[in-house]
Amino acid sequence: MPDPQTPLLSVENLSVAFRSRDGDTVALDGVDFAISRGETLALVGESGSGKSVSALAILRLLDPAAAQTGRIMFKGRDLTALPERDMRAVRGADITMVFQEPMTSLNPLHTIERQIGEVLALHRRLTGKAARARILELLELVGLRDARSRMGAYPHELSGGQRQRVMIAMALACEPDLLVADEPTTALDVTVQAQILALLAELQKRLGMAMLFITHDLGIVERIADRVCVMLKGKIVETGPTQRVFADPQHAYTRRLIASEPEGRGNPVPPGAENLVEAGPLKVWFPIKTGLLRRTGGYVKAVDGVALRVRAGETVGIVGESGSGKTTLGLAILRLTASEGPIVFLGRRIDAYTVKQMRPFRRDMQVVFQDPYGSLSPRMSVADIVAEGLVVQGAVKGRAERRAVVAKALHDVGLDPATMDRYPHEFSGGQRQRIAIARAIVLGPKFVVLDEPTSALDRSVQAQIVTLLRDLQRERGLAYLFISHDLKVVRALANHVVVMQNGQVVEEGPAEAIFANPRTAYTQTLFKAAFALDSDTPTELEPA
Repeated sequence: MPDPQTPLLSVENLSVAFRSRDGDTVALDGVDFAISRGETLALVGESGSGKSVSALAILRLLDPAAAQTGRIMFKGRDLTALPERDMRAVRGADITMVFQEPMTSLNPLHTIERQIGEVLALHRRLTGKAARARILELLELVGLRDARSRMGAYPHELSGGQRQRVMIAMALACEPDLLVADEPTTALDVTVQAQILALLAELQKRLGMAMLFITHDLGIVERIADRVCVMLKGKIVETGPTQRVFADPQHAYTRRLIASEPEGRGNPVPPGAENLVEAGPLKVWFPIKTGLLRRTGGYVKAVDGVALRVRAGETVGIVGESGSGKTTLGLAILRLTASEGPIVFLGRRIDAYTVKQMRPFRRDMQVVFQDPYGSLSPRMSVADIVAEGLVVQGAVKGRAERRAVVAKALHDVGLDPATMDRYPHEFSGGQRQRIAIARAIVLGPKFVVLDEPTSALDRSVQAQIVTLLRDLQRERGLAYLFISHDLKVVRALANHVVVMQNGQVVEEGPAEAIFANPRTAYTQTLFKAAFALDSDTPTELEPA
C-alpha cells in the first residue's frame, strides 16, 4: 500500500533548456512542486512562462534537443530514469494528458471510435463490442451530442469544442492516477466548460485521480484547484492554497494576473458606415452517410437560414455553444466552405465566384483560425508564414521590404521581431496565436473573421490583444466578425451580438442591450454560466 503522506508526483529542481544555433533558451529554472492523490494543482502564468513545458517534461515528451535536469518522482519511481518501454506503459494508463490543441493531437485519417479504441486495446486489452460500449460511455460522459452517430466521424467533421471533448474522453479511458490537463476547456463554450469542470471533479472523487491543471483562466483556477503555482519566466514565483493566493497574493506578478480583465467597450461604428458584408439567408448542410453504400440518411444543419450584416468599422460578435454553427458561418462568408444563399462583399455578390475569381478579394478579407498550430506550417519560419500573403498578392517587392513589413506586424501583436526566423514549434500556444493574428493583418484587410483569437491566451495577454484589435480597427477602419465563447472579450469588443444555437439565430441586437437584458432562455443560460465561473455560485445548466 502506498504511503498516504507520500506525494503521488514530486517534481524536484526541474530545469529545461532548448538548444538552438542562437544559443540555449531556458524554459524551466529549478522548478519544484508536488501533487497528492486526489488533489488538483493548477499551474498559471502568461504564455511562455513554462507551464506546458513542465507538463511535457513529466511525460518525457520534450524535443530531443531539450536539455533536462532534475528528478520527477511518480509512485516511487523516477520517471527521468525509466527506459522508454516502461515510460510508454505509464503514458495513457497511469498518467494521461489533454493537450491544448486537439486538432493536432487527433489523427485526421482515423475515426473518433478507432482513436479512443486504440487506447483501450493497448492498455486494457478491450476490443469489439466491449470497446465500442466503453467508447460510447466515455463520449456521453463528456457531453458529446449525438455520441453514437459521432463515433464514426473524423476530427475535421467536429467543431473545436467537440474535438476537445473527444480528447478528454480519450484521456479518461483508462481511469488514470494523474490527469495532466493543458488548457482542457480552452475551446469549449462556457456552459460546457462548467459541465466539464464538474465532470472532472466528480471523476476525481470517484477514482481518487489527481490533476495537474494548466490554464490561463483564473476563474477556473479559483473554482477547481486545491493549490496553485504561479509561474513567470520558467520559475515558480508564488505557491499556496488557492483561497489564500487569491485572497492575499504576495507577489506583484500574481496581483497583476488576478487584476487582469479585458476592459472597455467596442469602438463606436462611424456615422453613415456602409455595409461591407451582407450575407443570407445562408444554409450549410452536411450530409450524414449511412449504410454500406454510404447513402445520405440525413443532414447536419450547421447553418440554417442565417442572415448577417457587417458595416465598415463594426464588430459583430457571434456567440453560442460549440457546434452551434459559429465557425461554419464565418467560413461560409469567406467562401472557404460551400453554402447556399447570397453573399455580398464590397458591393459585389461573391457566392458563385470560383477560387480564381476570389483571389483578388482575399487581400481585403482575412481570417484568424481557432487552432493556430494547425494553421501554421511547421516547415516555414514565422517570417515566411506572415509574409506568405504579401508574396501571393504581390504586395511588396524585395526581401528587405518584406522583412520590414513582417517585423512591424509582429511588433503590433506584441512579439519580438528578432524571433521571425524561428519556427512555430519554438513558441508557446499563446505566442502562436499572435503569429496568426500578425499574418491576418499584414495585408491591411478591410474585413477579418476572428475565430476564437484569444482562446489560447492568458488574461493579461487577452487584455492586450483586445486593446490591439480596437486600436487597429480605429486606425484602419477594420470590420470584424468576432467568434468567441468568452463573453467578457465579446463585451469588450462587439457593437452587435448574434447568438446562435443549432445552426440558427435565437437572438441578436446591440451588444449593450443583449448583455443588459438577454431575452431568450438560451442566452440567459450562456450568460449565467459565463459569469458563474468567476464566483462560487452554483449554476444549473442544460445538457450540451
